[in-house]
Amino acid sequence: MSDLVLNTRLNLADVPAATGEPLPFHRGLPGYRPTPARALPWVAAELGVAEVLLKDESGRLGLTSFKVLGAWWAVEQARLMPGTKTLMAASAGNHGLAVAHAAAASGLDCQIFLPAGAAPGRAGRIAATGARLVRVAGDYDAAVAAAAAAASAGGAVLVADTSDDPSALSPRWVVDGYSTLFAELDEQLPGPADMVLVPAGVGSLTAAAVIWAAHQPRPPNVLAVEPATAACVAAALAAGRPVRIPTPGTTMAGLDCGTASAVAWPVLRAGLTGAVLVADEPVHQAMRDLAGWGLAIGDCGAAPLAALRALRGLRGHLGLGPASRVLLLATEGITDPGSYHAVVQFGQS
Repeated sequence: MSDLVLNTRLNLADVPAATGEPLPFHRGLPGYRPTPARALPWVAAELGVAEVLLKDESGRLGLTSFKVLGAWWAVEQARLMPGTKTLMAASAGNHGLAVAHAAAASGLDCQIFLPAGAAPGRAGRIAATGARLVRVAGDYDAAVAAAAAAASAGGAVLVADTSDDPSALSPRWVVDGYSTLFAELDEQLPGPADMVLVPAGVGSLTAAAVIWAAHQPRPPNVLAVEPATAACVAAALAAGRPVRIPTPGTTMAGLDCGTASAVAWPVLRAGLTGAVLVADEPVHQAMRDLAGWGLAIGDCGAAPLAALRALRGLRGHLGLGPASRVLLLATEGITDPGSYHAVVQFGQS
């Protein structure tokens, strides 16, 4: 598979519009404020474009990632369902923490299913919210399946950001919740973006980016950024449907996903320009560079910078030039201090 996989099925007319409902809800949460969109003029100069902006989600609502936007909106929808007492979710770290945090704030019991390889630091932060942890012998997809089965058997509400069922409710709630991030950008961007680079995972945030981008007066290209070892969105673009792929491992824990969400897929198929595949080491270099500029950004959040650099020789295919404005979504800060400091301070890969 090439480092760039383009979507041959684009049809922006099929991309739905955002509802706008989560924004007032998020604005009412304690500690809410828009996360910054930071200019990176040295990166723009390095890559020969007019402007590079980085949407920094490292301080979102007191947590360290964008996930709380989708999770808290989904938890609120679940809370409003009659009889809701217990929530369940699967996660490699960030989604689980966000669900557990929102559940605790909403007075709900919570159980989080983690893959065997989930970092102890991430698991510890989830446990500190009062949520119960369940370790699953397998990868992220195995944790997703275990959480879904347990929720179904135990009468709990599953707060998932992915599903094999295209009609599943909670992944749709999660995508809707992410719309707040993009509503903020409408007020923050100094002008139209030409390209948006989004860490993909199962594709839920990428779907929210596509929904926003497709309804701009001048729609930008939206590119999913994926680990070369877990490129499930690229695989779906190539196959024309979500497919299960092996995931031998990556330090980008939040992107180590083997199957694109069936809920996100119709939006991705209609409006995603393509997917860029990146290896761990260029992402680690991006983390070190961002740290040198005073920005503490984790692996998943640094991946778009690595991807933009990887596209240097393919600019003509994507319409990038000296007048272009590029937006990078830095989706997480330091979610696993041990691994972050090993990369940034000691240069370990």
